[in-house]
Amino acid sequence: METHLPAPLLWGKRTYIMGIINITPDSFSGDGMLTKGDVIEAAVAQAERFLQEGADILDIGGESTRPGSQPVDANEELARVLPVVRAIHTAYPEALLSIDTYRAVVAKAALEAGARWVNDVWGLRADPNLADIVATHRAPIVLMHNRLKPGSAELQARLGGRYVGVDYDDLLADIQRELMGSIALAHQAGIPDAHIILDPGIGFGKTVEQNLELINRLDEIKALGYPVLAGPSRKSFIGFTLNLPPEERIEGTAAAVALCIDRGADIIRVHDVGVMTRVVRMTDAIVRR
Repeated sequence: METHLPAPLLWGKRTYIMGIINITPDSFSGDGMLTKGDVIEAAVAQAERFLQEGADILDIGGESTRPGSQPVDANEELARVLPVVRAIHTAYPEALLSIDTYRAVVAKAALEAGARWVNDVWGLRADPNLADIVATHRAPIVLMHNRLKPGSAELQARLGGRYVGVDYDDLLADIQRELMGSIALAHQAGIPDAHIILDPGIGFGKTVEQNLELINRLDEIKALGYPVLAGPSRKSFIGFTLNLPPEERIEGTAAAVALCIDRGADIIRVHDVGVMTRVVRMTDAIVRR
């Protein structure tokens, strides 16, 4: 079947779409592949559908980051993601695959298996060896801002988890400063600016109100001078704002995606690729004139 495969990414020309492929049993959004029977078959089918629907990047992750989730060890993460990376790369060798991990051992194996990007939710702060792996493989890396702390999540059965009592002296200034710290770690390892993408961490260690403010002021992250990835898809700040469970957050996601693009996002990370491709193209037609 005909699929959408990316040309070289040209920042500022259009918004790129990253489709989420969760190889987990406990994704907050209910799309974890470990509940789907034949995991590899399901993941390749989802990759094919995402590429057909307009995804430019496929982001493969093996550990849930939902509020209150339990971490898995490196061996389990490798067992989950490596067969999927290999299978998707074999089926679609031109597809741009990203590995969603903060562990150097997982990133190294995934890059050798066909992934081309690393998406690190801890911005090089969790594993001191990851930056060297990224630099050695000359891979682009997404550096995300993250202030997750144990015990800071409030969980509700219908709406999921949200973060409470997360204190910032100045929300955007603090996020900017901490992202610049991650950039410094990248530079120390020899990762060039051209390989750095920033993610302000919507939903990661931020209250509902802080997430809304962050989206409205995303241009202040863009002002740091790097491409920006935004990931508002189905997140709990939408659920708590609209009083809706994850499967009913598509309109809230669409609104957040459009505003992120208007405020300067270059990449949107989403679950609902087909719908959000249309949102992205319409928003680009308005704001990228």
